[in-house]
Amino acid sequence: MKSLNISPMPEQNLEQKINAIRSEAETSFKTATTSRDLYDLKVKFLGKTGSFSVIMKDLSSLSAAEKPLAGKLVNEAKQALESVYQVCETNLKQRELDEKLKSETLDLTLPGVPAPLGAQHPVSLVTEEISMILSRMGYSIRTGPIIETDRNNFEGLNVPKDHPARDMQDTFYIDESHVLRTHTSPIQVRTFENEKPPLRIAAPGSVFRSDSDVSHSPNFHQIEGICIDRNVSMADLKGTITYFVGEFFGKGLKTRFRPSFFPFTEPSAEVDCQCAVCKGKGCRMCGDSGWVEIGGSGLIHPNVLSFSGLDPKEWQGFAFGFGIERMAIIKYGINDIRLFSENNVRFLEQFAT
Repeated sequence: MKSLNISPMPEQNLEQKINAIRSEAETSFKTATTSRDLYDLKVKFLGKTGSFSVIMKDLSSLSAAEKPLAGKLVNEAKQALESVYQVCETNLKQRELDEKLKSETLDLTLPGVPAPLGAQHPVSLVTEEISMILSRMGYSIRTGPIIETDRNNFEGLNVPKDHPARDMQDTFYIDESHVLRTHTSPIQVRTFENEKPPLRIAAPGSVFRSDSDVSHSPNFHQIEGICIDRNVSMADLKGTITYFVGEFFGKGLKTRFRPSFFPFTEPSAEVDCQCAVCKGKGCRMCGDSGWVEIGGSGLIHPNVLSFSGLDPKEWQGFAFGFGIERMAIIKYGINDIRLFSENNVRFLEQFAT
């Protein structure tokens, strides 16, 4: 092979220089004791500023005929070193793994380290329990979208344009015609328009209102019961809720109905039950009154039925709704609604079954 001389080092031709670096690198790779040291050697010889990079700069002093041969020699040397490096790296990593396994013992008979566990969230527990009770009473579960049309959230429920519930302070508006639903009642509008009566449905889900303090959250949960049939009366509504209260809070608790106003029911009533904590004797939970409010109810307004294409002369109905967080607060004695959203394990583990 023709010797390639370079002017900066006349005593040593380029081929000899390449072979010398290759030999030094191979010896260094094979004598490295750790994979980290091996990698540092690779950088030293094959890196961007390594020995071969210096040689590549020397190629500029060669003639046009000598450059291809010199480049070939450099590439062959680098490829050979890469192969040596791969073998050495594999051997070193395997040796390091073996040493690590020898030094680290694992006793599979030792008990595991206990991890803190929560439990099913009280909102989920209460939603499931109420749904199961209503299911046993013949109600089927229905759901709907969280982002609702103004039509379904307000107009279809007999809420006029000037009603305070439409105020921006109470409702989160997406645009002029869409809102984050403020109650689960839009589900009844969708159901009335797509299913034929008689109907018994329960509608659980998240709702949103612009309100936040120790007793209110901008995102909370409701469940609503709706019954549509012929000759439905307030007596049917009272009997249904009284039975439900006994199933959910325990037998023997009385219920009472106070006149109220909701645009989608007529007549309307707030529902109270005897305090589940003190059984009506008076305590902190009920403000020593012996009663706690659990929701609203009433006979479905004829305008709501007509809006969905049902004849109010033929069909009547009642509706009732409970706040899930409120029901959980009463049932479990929770004193701050913000606990529901903090995801504190110490809070959640109390509901483990």
